[in-house]
Parts: sequence; C-alpha cells; structure tokens
Amino acid sequence: MATPDFVLELRRHLGTRPLSFVGVTAVILRGDEVLLGRRSDNGALTPITGIVDPGEEPADAACREALEEAGVRIRADRLAWVHQIPRITYDNGDQADYLDLTFRCTWLEGEPYPADGEMTEVGWRRLDDLGDLSDEQRTRIRVALAEDGGARFEGGA
Repeated sequence: MATPDFVLELRRHLGTRPLSFVGVTAVILRGDEVLLGRRSDNGALTPITGIVDPGEEPADAACREALEEAGVRIRADRLAWVHQIPRITYDNGDQADYLDLTFRCTWLEGEPYPADGEMTEVGWRRLDDLGDLSDEQRTRIRVALAEDGGARFEGGA
C-alpha cells in the first residue's frame, strides 16, 4: 500500500498542508549484505522505509514494512538513529515532515521480492557495493552498522 488510509483521511481534511509523521528505516542485514529496493515512485534506491501507523510500535512498523514491501521476515535489533528529514513536497503538492527512526535489523527468512508495488526491484547488495545509493541512505546504513550499540540523535542542547 503506497499511502496509508489514515494519511489519505487526513489529506481529505487538510489538503496539501504540511503533516508530521514518524517514519522508519529498516537497515536489514544478512552477513555482509544489506537489503535494498528501488522505489516505484521516484526510482531511488533505499533500504525498506515506511510510516508508523497510529498506535503502532516503531520496531513493529519496521518489521511490518519489510514483510509488506519485500516479503521478508526480520528482527529489529536496535534503534540506530533518530533524525528529522527535511520537508518533502510531493508532485501532487502534499507536504510532509518525517521524524525518521532508523533500525538495525536482522533478516530471518524469505526471499525478497517487490511484494506490494512500492518497489520495482528488491535484493541483497554487498555492503562494499551500494551502487547509486544517496548520501542520506548511505548514512542510515553506516550508522546502523556502527558497533557502539547506542542510538545517534541529531540536535539537542
């Protein structure tokens, strides 16, 4: 599902005004590989991402998105990074601010495939061969790979 029903309902009332969402990034690891997919809306190569549903635990959202988008079961091992993504304005004029929670995750089972149409392709990439991944997405993976075990937070006083 590309846009959750609760977002569509909000948009019915608020139009294209900026909305704030909690998003998740699942950096899914299998040995020396990471699971990446090519988004169907803009062609960008990314880890699995999605929006946390109302009342949903963020780690559960990461696991749900992995199953929905790539057909794989994962375990969310730890929160790696909390950061605000700059405002996005979509082609239809909708504006959104995302607080992204990046999780380091472990692949448990399933062969990845573009399960729900949000990705045109999904597959394993060696960590030393990430191709045309954006700097932002490379940073999410790098932070998730850090072995210090603590979550990284942006800002703060």
